[in-house]
Amino acid sequence: MRPHRPQRQGPRRRRSLAAARTPARRHGRRPGAHAAGLVTLQVYYGGTFDPVHAGHLAVARAARDFLGAPVRLVPASVPPHRGPTAASAADRADLLALAVAGEPGLAVDTRELQREGPSYTVDTLRGLRAEHGPLAPVAWLVGADAFRGLASWHDWRDLFGLAHLVVAVRPGHGLDGLPEALSAACAGRWAGLPGDLSESPAGRLFSLDLPPHPASSSELRRRLAAGDDPGDWLPPPVAAEIRRRGLYRAA
Repeated sequence: MRPHRPQRQGPRRRRSLAAARTPARRHGRRPGAHAAGLVTLQVYYGGTFDPVHAGHLAVARAARDFLGAPVRLVPASVPPHRGPTAASAADRADLLALAVAGEPGLAVDTRELQREGPSYTVDTLRGLRAEHGPLAPVAWLVGADAFRGLASWHDWRDLFGLAHLVVAVRPGHGLDGLPEALSAACAGRWAGLPGDLSESPAGRLFSLDLPPHPASSSELRRRLAAGDDPGDWLPPPVAAEIRRRGLYRAA
């Protein structure tokens, strides 16, 4: 069953550095609430970021610009769907903080590093829902490949009651032919306009179509291990810090 697709969207020591740069809540004001009492869409982008690269940043910027909302990147501490990461959670979060430093509307949220056990997205969203309240619109940004495997996630059906899901789609990684259980769960949820996500707290799906980008985490780790030039796949501060810490070198 083909999912209903909206019109094409998108652009044509250590206290970790990430924790230090995570925006603090303002006293007396709920996250997402402006002085006038209006509540804006809150967007969170989870991943291993092992390491963060230009493709990740392109996704975050596209979501920020098209949805008109700040994006907080959430590094997983213990990813439940893959083996051990090549760099520690603290190192990955620090590199992520360097990557978004000075980027308007992008920040790092290290809440998953504060929890023991697997970094289940549903647990993160339950915490965010408790923090933002029942009425605030919250969205979780995920790549199309990861979204296709959503039915294997822990308590995956609960995700729809906790947040909207924004699916970042690149050419060749579309949403046709979703697994049957996921396709059925998605029926009637696709939003056609980004503003639709602000009209309810959770439960909608939005397809954010992106231009091609060659960056690949696995290929980047291979290049770094071999001592090859990563080219423009790494922001210069991130590349310099990887060299300084000796990360991603071959054993």
